[in-house]
Amino acid sequence: MANTQACLAIAALGDPTRRQIYERLARGPSPVGELASTMAVTRPAVSQHLRILKEAGLVTETAQGTRRIYQLDHRGISAIHAWLDERWAEALSAAEATPDPDF
Repeated sequence: MANTQACLAIAALGDPTRRQIYERLARGPSPVGELASTMAVTRPAVSQHLRILKEAGLVTETAQGTRRIYQLDHRGISAIHAWLDERWAEALSAAEATPDPDF
């Protein structure tokens, strides 16, 4: 499950527009219209990107009247962090197991 979540989150952040939206939401919650007003894409496009970020566990939405407010969901980035930690541990183990040719 963690690998699936990490893969979804990494793939979602692979798109520059989604990364821009994610970085904007790192500064605080925002409705779609506010996000779209600062970007070079349409509001429907921002909504589609937000849907992908939500499916990847990177953002959540909360209803506020007729508006949806988006904010970061740390599950997705935590899954990436855990996945990278595993890869790092594997790399360190492999490096320790490989003899240094200079000695």
